Amino acid sequence: MSKVSKKRFIAGAVCPKCKAMDTLALTKENNVEKVTCVVCGEQMVQTEEQVEKVVRQHEQVIGVFKP
Repeated sequence: MSKVSKKRFIAGAVCPKCKAMDTLALTKENNVEKVTCVVCGEQMVQTEEQVEKVVRQHEQVIGVFKP
């Protein structure tokens, strides 16, 4: 059974497709983070391994996306 987290909006983030601000929602399902624009539907997906590579020790990060 898959576990889906609540949507968390990313303050100040701009959608790379439609350029709308404050419309990107982050969810996590089965150790895969997904960012979805609630305006145009653009999606970006990455695994936890991709996030761990750019996170420094002792930091707490919800997600790292490079649109």
